[in-house]
Amino acid sequence: MDLEIFDDTNSVPAEKIQLVKDVLEFSGKYLELPEDTEMSVTLMNNEQIHEINLKYRGVDKATDVISFAIEEDDPDELPIILPDDVDFEEPKNIGDMMISMDKVKEQAEYLGHSEDRELGFLTVHGFLHLNGYDHMKAEDEKVMFKLQRDILDAYGLKR
Repeated sequence: MDLEIFDDTNSVPAEKIQLVKDVLEFSGKYLELPEDTEMSVTLMNNEQIHEINLKYRGVDKATDVISFAIEEDDPDELPIILPDDVDFEEPKNIGDMMISMDKVKEQAEYLGHSEDRELGFLTVHGFLHLNGYDHMKAEDEKVMFKLQRDILDAYGLKR
């Protein structure tokens, strides 16, 4: 995967950033995504994610993870036209994810597991949203949460 990871807190340890990268690479392979799949992750604090949550979702509080999937096949988008002799496939950009590192710490403490487990969980959760999974309906939640658990267990981040 082609990942861009930004630390807007300027304080996330390199090991945590590497964990996010490793979990996303593993998850991409687990879902059999193309190698050139692109996405970004921004690690931020509660104040920053609160602003985004309010602006884009109308929810006036901090949250743990927000995903913005990029809609593919926009009918209003002009196609890229290349000469016939050029073999080119545009990489698939699945979107952007924001994770509150404050929430990682708070929720890990509350749930009684490691911050790595919580960061991995939120990373996979947001990643699945970017790949079209949701939990608005009970049957969808069952599918998404099982897949989430399967990925985390296979990676080795068990509760």
